Amino acid sequence: MKKVTISFIVMLLLTVGLAACGAAAPSGATDTIKIGINAPLTGDIPKVGEGTKYAAEMWLEDIKAAGGLDVGGKKYNVELVIEDNEAKAESATAVTTKLISQDEVLVMVGPQSSKQAVPAGEVANNLKTLMVSPWSTNPNTTLGRPYVFRTPFLDPFQGPVLVNFATKEFGATKAAVLYDVASDYPKGLAEFFKSAWEKLHGEGSVVAFESFTTNDTDFSAQLTKIKDSGAEVLFAPQYYNEVALIVQQARELGYEGPILGSDSWGSAELMNLCGDACKGLFFSTHYAAAGATGATKAFIDRYNEKYGYVPDDVGALTWDTMLLVQKAIQDCGKITGDIAVDRQCVRDAMANIKDFEGITGSMTFTEEGDPIKCAVIVKISDAGEFEFYKQVCPE
Repeated sequence: MKKVTISFIVMLLLTVGLAACGAAAPSGATDTIKIGINAPLTGDIPKVGEGTKYAAEMWLEDIKAAGGLDVGGKKYNVELVIEDNEAKAESATAVTTKLISQDEVLVMVGPQSSKQAVPAGEVANNLKTLMVSPWSTNPNTTLGRPYVFRTPFLDPFQGPVLVNFATKEFGATKAAVLYDVASDYPKGLAEFFKSAWEKLHGEGSVVAFESFTTNDTDFSAQLTKIKDSGAEVLFAPQYYNEVALIVQQARELGYEGPILGSDSWGSAELMNLCGDACKGLFFSTHYAAAGATGATKAFIDRYNEKYGYVPDDVGALTWDTMLLVQKAIQDCGKITGDIAVDRQCVRDAMANIKDFEGITGSMTFTEEGDPIKCAVIVKISDAGEFEFYKQVCPE
C-alpha cells in the first residue's frame, strides 16, 4: 500500500509540474519579437541587400545593448529573420509568404527594389502584416495596400525634380531616356520623367526614349540613336551595375552631354564599377554622405568603421526604417501574443507616426503609407564621393 501511495504521489507531482510548465507559456505568448528582412543578398544587386542587412544588424546591436526592446515596460528579445530574395520577384513573394506564415514575423522590412517590392507588397497586404520598403519608389508598392509603407520618396515626385534640375542646371530643352522596360522601377520613373519633361518643354522634346531588357550589357544601338538625336541630357534611371556600362559605353560612342541619374545610382559599389567616367555626374537620392552632420554623420562613421565603406542610401534608409518599426512597436504599448492582433496594432501605430526625424529627413506618412519628404541632388566629386549639391522639397 505504501508503494502504491508513493507512486501515486510522484505521478501526481509530475502531472502538476508538467501542467505548470504548460501554463507558464500559453499558446501565443512570446518573449521574442521577430522582424523579417526580405533582401537581395544574391542576384544582380547584392550590394543593396548587403546595405539593408548591415544596417538592420547595427540596429539590433543597439537593442541587445539595451537589454531588449522595451514595450509597455517589458523587455523583449528581438530576432531578425533574414531571407534572400535573389533580386527576383517570384523569390520575393515566396520569402514574404515564408516570413509571415511560417516564421510568424511581426513586421517585414523590404524588399528594396520595386521589381520585388510591388509583388511582395500584395502578399503582405493580403496576409495583413506590416511591410516597410526602405528603397522602393514606385507608386504601386503601396497603392491600395494599407499594410504597406515605405521610407523613400516616390517616383512621381522624383521625376519632375530631375526634369527641373536638368532644365535649370544645363539649360537643356531636349532630353533622351534609356531604361529597362522589364523592371518596374526604371520603367515607371522613365515614364514620369518623360511626362514631366514634355509638359515643360512640349511634345516631342524627349527626342529619344530607348529601352532594353534586364541583363542586357550592350547598349550601343540605343546609345547611337541617342547620340544622333541631338539630346542635350541623357537620363538613365538604372541600378548601379547597369549605370557603369551605360555611362562608359556612351562616352566611348562619343556622347559628351551630361548623364543624369536617380536614387538607384547611390550604391557604394557604383564608383568601383564606373570609375572616372561617372565623376562630375548628378543624381537624385535620399541623403548625401559627404559633409553629413549630427545623427547622419554618427551613423556613417559607425557603419564605415564596422564594415569598411561609407553606407549608401539603402543603408541609411534601412536605418530609418528600423527605427520607425521600433517606434511603431513601442507605440502599441503592449504585445499580446496574438500575432494577428499585434500585427494590426503595429500597422495602425505606423500610420499615426508624425514628424519622425530620420537621418534621411523628416517623415510624416500619407494615408497611402508614403512619406512626405525632400529629395537631395548629389554630385559625384573628382574624388568619387557623393557630395550634397542641393535639396528639393515637395511644393
